[in-house]
Amino acid sequence: MSAPRARLFNAARRSMIQRAELRRKLGVAGDAFKPRALLNRGKYRIGAKVDDAAHAVRKQFRDNRLPIALAAAAGVAWLLREPIREHVPRLGRRLRDLAEAGLEKLRPASDADAAETPETENTDEADQ
Repeated sequence: MSAPRARLFNAARRSMIQRAELRRKLGVAGDAFKPRALLNRGKYRIGAKVDDAAHAVRKQFRDNRLPIALAAAAGVAWLLREPIREHVPRLGRRLRDLAEAGLEKLRPASDADAAETPETENTDEADQ
């Protein structure tokens, strides 16, 4: 084969390789703009941001456990403030009723002691 003809074949071969490479790159670029690819890329980026935020929260919680726990307890109390306002008076009444019932059970024994104590005191006064 002559030199000019070989150069022509080599140039044709290079152009075919370049054309195939350009088609491949164009295909990759076209695939990147398909809705499914855009959705997957968005999911990946959101997932990465969520992971970063979770890592930062975990680090903050490890560094500041007590203040965060107090804030969480205050937040839960704030969320439950209406039910607490509604049910605490009833609970207080129940506790008071239970305490009074307990005192009533104890009173007969203390009434008997109180009845004996004044007699002994009176006896002591009479002896003096």
